[in-house]
Amino acid sequence: MQHYTMNLTLKVWRQKNSKSKGHFESYQVKNISSEMSFLEMIDVLNEELIAEGKDPIAFDHDCREGICGMCSMYINGRPHGPWEQNTTCQLHMRAYKDGDTIVIEPWRANAFPVIKDLMVDRSAFDRIIQAGGYISVNTGNAVDANAIPIEKQKADDAFMAAACIGCGACVAACKNSSAMLFTSAKVSQLSLLPQGDPERKTRVLNMVAQMDKEGFGACTNTGACEAVCPKGISLSNIARMNAEYFSASLVAQ
Repeated sequence: MQHYTMNLTLKVWRQKNSKSKGHFESYQVKNISSEMSFLEMIDVLNEELIAEGKDPIAFDHDCREGICGMCSMYINGRPHGPWEQNTTCQLHMRAYKDGDTIVIEPWRANAFPVIKDLMVDRSAFDRIIQAGGYISVNTGNAVDANAIPIEKQKADDAFMAAACIGCGACVAACKNSSAMLFTSAKVSQLSLLPQGDPERKTRVLNMVAQMDKEGFGACTNTGACEAVCPKGISLSNIARMNAEYFSASLVAQ
């Protein structure tokens, strides 16, 4: 693959905190390598801003390996940028060409208030998971992996649901700012396995209640969430959670 450099115009959302009014600021970045990651490109810009005595752009990051879900950015109108099933930290600058203008924003959702610039508070996701509680399992010696027979299809579906990294791209892409894909993935990964069965009904009721309490919107099945999910979480999880919720609601009455 041919290596090249480029000059770019960045229009970046700057916001001091959740109470302040934000605005876009334009920056010119030069001699950016096509093999840089998107976050490395922002690192270069921040080094220049610091050298000039200016406030660097605040953004979330940790592993930079597509695992932690922290590198949440809305890039040219799409969460995590133009590549499919890809996080921002895995996006490389070869996705762009010399002279391009790139617009970078934080997630836009009432449940994800802006902390600063491109950083948002996604602790609402943590509270949804916490609402699900623990699973009742015996402690002590580890059970042999083959001691509990699980159908391969169910095991595969559970693993796929568990791949969700909680980045919030599904919320950012949804016109309603719905968290149904995230919540359903967390519900599914346990409801499909025997270990999650004891709290199966209370789990889905509590997690959905917390999701609504956090102020996320309703799901209208547009499919935008699945389209931008960096881990390809399927809409089928939403259908599964709806069925789980309906069943649990009947028992609770």
